[in-house]
Amino acid sequence: MNLIDQVQFLPRRLIADERGWFLKVLDGGEAGLPGHVGEVYLTMAVPGQARGNHYHPKCAEWFTIVVGKALLMVADPVSGERAEWWLDAAQPQTVYMPAGLAHVFVNPGDAAGDFVLAAYAADRYDPADTVPFAVSA
Repeated sequence: MNLIDQVQFLPRRLIADERGWFLKVLDGGEAGLPGHVGEVYLTMAVPGQARGNHYHPKCAEWFTIVVGKALLMVADPVSGERAEWWLDAAQPQTVYMPAGLAHVFVNPGDAAGDFVLAAYAADRYDPADTVPFAVSA
C-alpha cells in the first residue's frame, strides 16, 4: 500500500445544544495510537495562510478541523504522489497522517474566517523529525 493510501478519515459526531458544542477528536480506540502519550496541540491560520509544509519521518499525527474549513494537501516525498481533500468543522472528521507523508493545511484567501486545527502527535516534538517540504506553493 502506498503512503497516501494509508491516510484515514474517521467520521466524528458533533454534539450541540444551547450551551455550545462538544466534539471528541480522539477516543483512544483509533488504530495506530502509540502506547505512550505524545503531544496535543491547536493551531490556526488566517485567510490566505497555511500551516505545515513539512513531514515527520518517524511521527504519525491525527488532525481535526474544529473551526472553519481547510484544504489538506499531502505529498509523498519519495514517490511524488499527491492528493488533497477539503475538511470542514461542520462535518467533523479526524484525519490520520502516517509518518513520512508531507502535509499542509491551507486557508484560502477568500475564506470567511480563520480555521482552528486540533492535533495529536504520536511523539513529543523533535526538531530532527521535522523536514521542510513544499506541498503547496
